[in-house]
Amino acid sequence: MTTLSDLTPSFRSVRLLLAREKGHPAGEAQSGYDILLPLDQDGRIDAADWKRRQEFCRIRRFEAGKQDRIGRLRRKPGGQWYFDYSEGARDDEIGFRLGDERFVVGEYVSIGHEGTMHTYQIARVERP
Repeated sequence: MTTLSDLTPSFRSVRLLLAREKGHPAGEAQSGYDILLPLDQDGRIDAADWKRRQEFCRIRRFEAGKQDRIGRLRRKPGGQWYFDYSEGARDDEIGFRLGDERFVVGEYVSIGHEGTMHTYQIARVERP
């Protein structure tokens, strides 16, 4: 049985918070994601480590007034990263160029959910 102690040193816990957008001029600290994933030395997703330890690459989406959603970080054959919450593609959330992004505090990433792209600021990156 595999446990969290089997994670490689590259694994990080990353928190994303909704950045400023229409309807949220100051951003929203109660809306975002917690992601457990491996990062390389530059802060980018380590695809090789992800492939070996996919079962640990988890997503938690949280939003005030809604139940948390738990899913997995997945990768499509063309290399696009997405968040998978259940079987089928209906509830998948696509990460815009996540493979190119650096997961560094203060940087921004875009994630599409419910048909709209939203920008999130990286609020925390730390060892699990």
